[in-house]
Amino acid sequence: MKLIRTLLAAVFALALALPASAGKLSLAQISAYLNAMQSASADFTQVNSDGSISTGKLYIKRPGRARFQYSNDATLVLASANRVAVFDPKSNQPPEQYPLVKTPLNLILGRNIDLSRSGMVVGHTSDGTKTVVTAQDPEHPEYGTIQLVFTDNPTELRQWVITDQSGQKTTTILNNLTEGGNFSQLMFSIDAEVAKRR
Repeated sequence: MKLIRTLLAAVFALALALPASAGKLSLAQISAYLNAMQSASADFTQVNSDGSISTGKLYIKRPGRARFQYSNDATLVLASANRVAVFDPKSNQPPEQYPLVKTPLNLILGRNIDLSRSGMVVGHTSDGTKTVVTAQDPEHPEYGTIQLVFTDNPTELRQWVITDQSGQKTTTILNNLTEGGNFSQLMFSIDAEVAKRR
């Protein structure tokens, strides 16, 4: 348990290594930044609700596609074709699948992000080093929330915290975020990954 606490402290210290001062980003600025991000890649550290830590590589291709390639145990999570699929390397069963629209991740993978939409943002704060926006689907708040953390000059997404329908929190911290990249459609194809693993 002490080791887990030490690792968590190190992870959050890294996440908080932000510029000394930054202005509060407006919802319009953040929406424009996310809409301009057509593709991106980053290393990620994920702090799960049970305190365990996972690492891996993230690829985003908007709209609607993401690939979380975990390095700890070769787990793979794909968002594509309005679905999210979780591939467990220890299981010989088909991947668990969920509608993307029922996950808070849909709020940053959408075709046209407008955080000023009524009821979408339920929190918008700044502590002088970062801007934090908490968003939900205004038509389905029961799907959970996503809390996005941005820095300014230049604007950059640094982490998010997803709170799911049951109240469980998962924190994803991004490192070395690189915008751009010509990723193939196959990288995000759930059906192709299923066929590959047969």
